[in-house]
Amino acid sequence: MSDPYRLECGVRQGGLSSPTLFNLYVNELIEELSGTRAGCYIDGVCVNNISYADDMVLLSASVCGLRKLMAICETYAKSHGLAYNVRKSQIMVFGEGSRRPNLLPSVFLNGCEIQRVNRFKYLGHLLTPDLKDGDDVERERRALSVRANMLARRFSRCSKAVKVTLFRAYCTSFYTCSLWADCSRVSYGALRVQYNNAFRVLMGLPRYCSASGMFAEARVDCFYATMRKRCASLVRRVRGSPNSILSMIASRLDCRYINYCCTTSAGVVQKK
Repeated sequence: MSDPYRLECGVRQGGLSSPTLFNLYVNELIEELSGTRAGCYIDGVCVNNISYADDMVLLSASVCGLRKLMAICETYAKSHGLAYNVRKSQIMVFGEGSRRPNLLPSVFLNGCEIQRVNRFKYLGHLLTPDLKDGDDVERERRALSVRANMLARRFSRCSKAVKVTLFRAYCTSFYTCSLWADCSRVSYGALRVQYNNAFRVLMGLPRYCSASGMFAEARVDCFYATMRKRCASLVRRVRGSPNSILSMIASRLDCRYINYCCTTSAGVVQKK
């Protein structure tokens, strides 16, 4: 352990230790927020803030509760030399189906009104008020198209083994795909077609060749196998996590998302 030293300008952007150091710095704020009675409750567990480094989400069932949580954040920031970026702070109202209030009392941060939005990207995942995943599936489909075209253009003369390795590295990640629990058959099918076509283009295969055959021959996971592995991996990590919120979610047999992941990992995919 080194001697103590003072940081004058925050932690290093992109540093491996930066999220942990910042979490230690704001831990008192997280404890104060979690200790209030304002916010959302699930099975008696208060879930009013979700934080990863400097990305924080406040959850409340009412505007009054949200204002109380905002006041705590403002007081903590002022006493610890922090400043919230109002332009990056936004509000989203979730509801069941179309049952969401059109008019919402204003919520302020540092004297400025926070904008209400219908789409928000949190940690790379697109959220919408109806909690459907169609927009995020489309985001990933577009990203896959860009990556596949880049690989096909730059590595067209490489060997088959190199192309397979590149495809596995760049076209099978599907960032946040294990969170997709409610999307249309059309959007899900469009992503599957894009996945198959990406492999055909990269490998120089005919457009209408058998998808299952080409993946089996190259020993590469097909689209559904990739999705099953992602869902199974997330469920395993959620069930093994010591986090109280994740443990509560994993222990509920009626949890819609856990049931969806288990169904998907079992090889049965049901889409609306």
